[in-house]
Amino acid sequence: MSITTIVFDFGNVLGFFSHRKAAEQLAAFSPLSAEEILNRYLLDPELEDAFESGRMSLPEFRALVRQRCHVTCSDAQLDGAIADMFTPNHEVCALVPALKLRYRLALLSNTNELHSVHFRRQFAQTLAHFDALVLSHEVGLRKPCLDIYAHCQTVVGSAPQQCLFIDDLPSNVEAARACGWQGIVYHPGLDLRRALHEHQIELHSDKTRCS
Repeated sequence: MSITTIVFDFGNVLGFFSHRKAAEQLAAFSPLSAEEILNRYLLDPELEDAFESGRMSLPEFRALVRQRCHVTCSDAQLDGAIADMFTPNHEVCALVPALKLRYRLALLSNTNELHSVHFRRQFAQTLAHFDALVLSHEVGLRKPCLDIYAHCQTVVGSAPQQCLFIDDLPSNVEAARACGWQGIVYHPGLDLRRALHEHQIELHSDKTRCS
């Protein structure tokens, strides 16, 4: 059975992210250094899991960040400092419209409300080519939980053997393979066009850039 659906991760695939940039931006509203903010908030896996799985609301998240990081600013300033951390991966974004002509496209991302609102606006031109956006905080599941891959399959209407997943974390790609998908572990410097060809993926010659 040939591949009909290509599923992309967002972070460090379509767009690069920088926790340090977010920490430096938060530090402008706090007596703490960017390094202290990284340790108290941005590198906390339990907080990340709760917010990205939808178990923690945005008001609860803001209150916790204010408490931990001694941040004094408006909600809009806090949200902007945290969310404005992405830069486009132009090489990968350029492949999206070339793939859209032959394949269904889906995004499968561990993310949260703040980040998703921001990157959906920042990457609107690229994401307009996608047939579905499966976001962890909206569905209450995070990769590499197998249930989120099953949910994505249902959304796109594809059999497992028809899905190819591109993610920067090997554990997430291994979970996709455990569900019967094919997978590519992406990293900067990877020739993704060539990797796609190795999976018999044909690309249209059109190219564009992220906006």
